[in-house]
Amino acid sequence: MLQDILSSQKPLFDAGVHTELRGQLNRDRRVTLLSGDIVSNTRSDISGVSARVYRAGTWGFSSMAEYTREAAEKVLRAASENAAFMEKHVGLDKPALPPVRQDSFTVSEDIHDPAQRMYVDFIRELDAYTEKHCPKLISRRFVATEDSMEKLLVCSDGMQAHTILPRSYCYAFFTAETPSGTPVDLFRAFGGEGTFDLNFTDPAEYYEKIDRLYEYLMQKREGVYADAGEKTVILGGMMTGMLAHEAVGHTVEADLVLGGSVAGHCLNKQVASEKVSLSDFANTAFGSRCPLPVFVDDEGTPASDVTLIKDGTLVAYMNNRESALHFGMEPAGNARAWLFSDEPLIRMRNTAIHPGTDKLEDMIASIDDGYYLIDSGNGQADTTGEFMFGVTMGYEIKHGKLGRALLDTTISGVAFEMLKTVDMVGDAVQWSSSGFCGKKQRMPVGLGGPALRCKVMIGGR
Repeated sequence: MLQDILSSQKPLFDAGVHTELRGQLNRDRRVTLLSGDIVSNTRSDISGVSARVYRAGTWGFSSMAEYTREAAEKVLRAASENAAFMEKHVGLDKPALPPVRQDSFTVSEDIHDPAQRMYVDFIRELDAYTEKHCPKLISRRFVATEDSMEKLLVCSDGMQAHTILPRSYCYAFFTAETPSGTPVDLFRAFGGEGTFDLNFTDPAEYYEKIDRLYEYLMQKREGVYADAGEKTVILGGMMTGMLAHEAVGHTVEADLVLGGSVAGHCLNKQVASEKVSLSDFANTAFGSRCPLPVFVDDEGTPASDVTLIKDGTLVAYMNNRESALHFGMEPAGNARAWLFSDEPLIRMRNTAIHPGTDKLEDMIASIDDGYYLIDSGNGQADTTGEFMFGVTMGYEIKHGKLGRALLDTTISGVAFEMLKTVDMVGDAVQWSSSGFCGKKQRMPVGLGGPALRCKVMIGGR
């Protein structure tokens, strides 16, 4: 655990000037097993200290790749000098940043850091089970991984925080062949918040998940191509989550709004069906802890939820302190940095569409000819809200019943138009937190949502 060497530097803060001093340690552990052979086995620790100073609309920033009192003093001095230089030569003359609640947050216990052997042994057990019980695979790959961000933050306006965000996963990648010899594949991620030794104690607990993944792949290898065109579909929770993050979430990040995103023209306007509400949650959602809880951001703002779309109307953006001042909104803790050497950017935390009241079986029964789309392996969207997502698992719906599995396909559209077609919203939320958002810096995020019935363009062969 990082020792507090930063509080003693507060007397060096310039009076009346917003200042952030941050120490950080990023850990990464990873083992990859390909058909029984170890192909990667890595551990890395990256630590350092940075300082950021705000003067009249300009920022000074400095960082060093060491975590010592001397380094903290040097970066603080350099950031102050850089801010003064920028203020003199740029002269934006903007007002001070909006104040936030003075608070503190401190983790109660140190992070666990099991030996690398534990990762190796665990996925060897999973691989041995798969080799024995999944005979039609032509390739199998397991990845055991853990990453964590530990941060110690001291701010001029009174916030002091020490946070640790660990998460760990096992990924299973399976490949088989169709009867014609074409490769088909699926993957699943198991795990979530917490260190590897806490999430993965017994490989046998995951055998049923492996069996289910293999079953889905066997259905997919006998699958059919979707018919191209606009179709009535049900998006499963994972697809809804990707839509919420990629096609909607990024358009309502205030820095991208200022850069020209479609959401800049949509505030307080209808962008979705009245059945759709969407929030970026800080640390709890729908009565439970979020997949990757955030309690304070890297500007020292206490984290709170942001309702972005309420009953179909866009009502807010995600902000840092500076953009909140510009838009007249409240900062809610969305400024986050991946490494000590990164400046905080406006980032999502746990972004999800709210559940409705519809049962999945009723949603399926309501469709005469359409598709149930469950998983996506990739996707892209831009600030116009246009998106294209790959669909790796899905089923036909014929006369209100699930039919054959689908081979890989795509869906596309414009998010704010597609969301207006939503006419049923499932009553259960599904979360995913195993990936990274790649906006300039990596960042672990949670995303999710319920099943949605809507219209969307689907690709064919």
